[in-house]
Amino acid sequence: YSFLYFQVLKAFDDSFPRKGQQQMFKLDIGWPKNPEYFTGQTFCVAVDSLHGLVYVGQRGDSVPKVLVFSEEGYFLHSWNNTVEMPHGIFVLNTAIDSSVWITDVGTGKYGHTVKQYSPSGKLLQILGTPGNAGSSLIPLQFDQPADIFVEESGDMYVVDGDGGMNNRLLKLTNDYKAMWLTGTNGTGVGQFRIPHSVTMDSFGRVWVADRDNKRLQVFDKVTGEWLGSWSGCFSEDGPYSVRFTADYKYLIVAQLNINRLAILVAPPVGSIGDCVMFSTVQLGDETKPHLVDVDMKSGAVYVAEIGAQQVQKYIPL
Repeated sequence: YSFLYFQVLKAFDDSFPRKGQQQMFKLDIGWPKNPEYFTGQTFCVAVDSLHGLVYVGQRGDSVPKVLVFSEEGYFLHSWNNTVEMPHGIFVLNTAIDSSVWITDVGTGKYGHTVKQYSPSGKLLQILGTPGNAGSSLIPLQFDQPADIFVEESGDMYVVDGDGGMNNRLLKLTNDYKAMWLTGTNGTGVGQFRIPHSVTMDSFGRVWVADRDNKRLQVFDKVTGEWLGSWSGCFSEDGPYSVRFTADYKYLIVAQLNINRLAILVAPPVGSIGDCVMFSTVQLGDETKPHLVDVDMKSGAVYVAEIGAQQVQKYIPL
């Protein structure tokens, strides 16, 4: 009992900022209500803010691969078929329906794919050649695709991959044709070493967490043109995940090896400039935050932690 009390205290303590920093988030210690449903390694999380749902992708033998919680933290249901090793997850809401996109880095018969599911887990669409890694565009192939961002129009951005043969960012049309792609393996401008997470800001700029190059790179969504990069904030550890706060004023970046969320000031329209660290959230030791997502309605941040094997919710102050 006293150990648990200490852990709770520590969790509170860890979310306080360093001296001179403004605290932006605090841990919601009541989320989830049913933590016993985390039975594997939690790699990714996505919020459906329209319907108040939180999807969690986890890995492990004979564990449900996708868990669905309410934003209040109640476990709702899970599904398992056709997901092998979830890496990234994204919820798309359109005027007519919602769907869940998952990148699968497994090496079995469902792996190397990006898949679309209904909210109840019905498989709707498979991109890539299941079970076969590759670099081809016709037919479309991936090698350990890491993350996906889908616009309401259906246009999508995929970072491929999580340590495979590809180090690239693809834009696909809503009928899944490649519109443009950028990136090869390397350290130069527009090159990647493990492009690990992708998102978009309100000005149509695509942000990529270029993990092993310890930088964020930014591209124009229409042309794929390189717009700039930020490395100054990542000398201690590369960015694993990149998302925007609900008001688009800040970027939230997970740094797995130092158990930290970095909160950076989002640049206005125009030049990207240099990164400015506004605040941090220090997580507990060995939590290993992998990917995060933001509830664009409430502003809450959900963190999928591989080390702690849980998802934690941080609420804005």
